[in-house]
Amino acid sequence: MKILITDADTVFDTNVTPDFLKEFGELTVCGLSEPADLETQIADAEMILCNKTPLTAELLQKAKKLKYIGLFATGYNNIDVAYAADHGITVCNAPGYSTEAVAQHAVALMLAILNRVGEYNQTVKEGDWIKSRTFSYFPFPLYELAGKTVGIVGYGSIGRRVTAIAKAFGMRVLICNRRKVEDDTVTQTDLDTLLRESDVVSLHCPLNEDSKGMMDAAAFDKMKKGSVFINTARGGLVDENALRVALDSGHLLGAGIDVLRKEPMTPDCPLLDAPNCYLTPHIAWAGLETRNRLMTVVAENIRTFLAGKPQNVVK
Repeated sequence: MKILITDADTVFDTNVTPDFLKEFGELTVCGLSEPADLETQIADAEMILCNKTPLTAELLQKAKKLKYIGLFATGYNNIDVAYAADHGITVCNAPGYSTEAVAQHAVALMLAILNRVGEYNQTVKEGDWIKSRTFSYFPFPLYELAGKTVGIVGYGSIGRRVTAIAKAFGMRVLICNRRKVEDDTVTQTDLDTLLRESDVVSLHCPLNEDSKGMMDAAAFDKMKKGSVFINTARGGLVDENALRVALDSGHLLGAGIDVLRKEPMTPDCPLLDAPNCYLTPHIAWAGLETRNRLMTVVAENIRTFLAGKPQNVVK
């Protein structure tokens, strides 16, 4: 097989490399393919592996030999799956590999806001503890998770894992999910109730036409004053200007954001210098163990495809 990786720089580094793919054929690795170059690059490819490279119908028409598209991701909205299906191209994603990592990151963002570890680390390194007259000083307010209510929007594998961690902290859990949740230890409710009653709101739902922009000005107004907002799902779920207003006004205590509407971040992103907004560059999925697990799924997807029994086929 002639295998093309179109955006290797988004998944590989010196710790996780694409060398394992050489067992499947002739490997061409592009760090980050430019759109103008893709037509030439895909012309002879029988197998394309990508993370976020847009593979449109117009582009796929140039890939006459293509039989398989493998994703280094769970989401596949960058692939024209209808065109692929119509032309006998199998598309496989990698579900479930990042559950632990994303759940951990969501909780890390909660703790960053409530425990202010970053701010305290900075003030100590600036010498303020050396100058302190007392053994302990606390200019930044600290809060406990125990006894607070967390609202989980979306109850897939990540939402369930965040729920389990929240329970371990002694939190009450509210769930908003399109399907009925079979769990007597949590309370399922509508979104408006969840927003009104939660001390922390954490998004774990997919981005689609129903959920796009769901966290708008009206939604943030419904949240408790002094509450916390976390998004490790998709940037398109949030009106970033409305979030900025909620942070500037002090209505929200803070926000932890790993995903934006436009990535990489643009200089005019309203959250860039927002107060009490903790930003990470879409890395919740990128832990070392997580990426190694991802490569195991990608390799097994290829093996099963070559054996005529493909798994994780998207439709």
